Amino acid sequence: MDVTDATFEDEVIERSHEVPVVVDFWAEWCGPCRMLGPVLESEAAARDGELVLAKVDVDANPAVAREYGVMSIPAVKAFRKGHVVDAFVGALPPDAVRSFLDRLTGPSAAEALLDGEPEEVAEAVRSGDHERALELLLSELGAATPERRERIRALMVALFAELGQEHPLSVRYRRRLASALY
Repeated sequence: MDVTDATFEDEVIERSHEVPVVVDFWAEWCGPCRMLGPVLESEAAARDGELVLAKVDVDANPAVAREYGVMSIPAVKAFRKGHVVDAFVGALPPDAVRSFLDRLTGPSAAEALLDGEPEEVAEAVRSGDHERALELLLSELGAATPERRERIRALMVALFAELGQEHPLSVRYRRRLASALY
């Protein structure tokens, strides 16, 4: 779907609370964009509704490109829950695009680490209540064994990656985790 400065908030940010949205920032004159576009479209279609592909013409929509720091194209950014969670610049080969999209549609790294976690933590992660999950994990850290401390650290880092490194929760809890560990 084509997205504009005016529709970006609804079509990308709001929609990303329901399903991952991959945004292809491109321009008509860009040769690598014309190579990457069909690969993205084919791979997105192969995922049958597991994600949405949005295309933003940076020449016609400079405000959104500027807001997301697009300095060169093609630039691809993946949004989840209103935030950028992954990105790449340049025309990647089909296998690399496939891997990029697979990371968005498969179980998250945090979900893969839930075996053996307290039910309260697992439920918070599964329901998307990341703040509660991070708070529960931090509260357990002080009395944890060295092995448990490492497991808590790994799960929190996975949650930061899921949220996106610039997400306010990632920034706040990364500091708190570092203080608690060191």
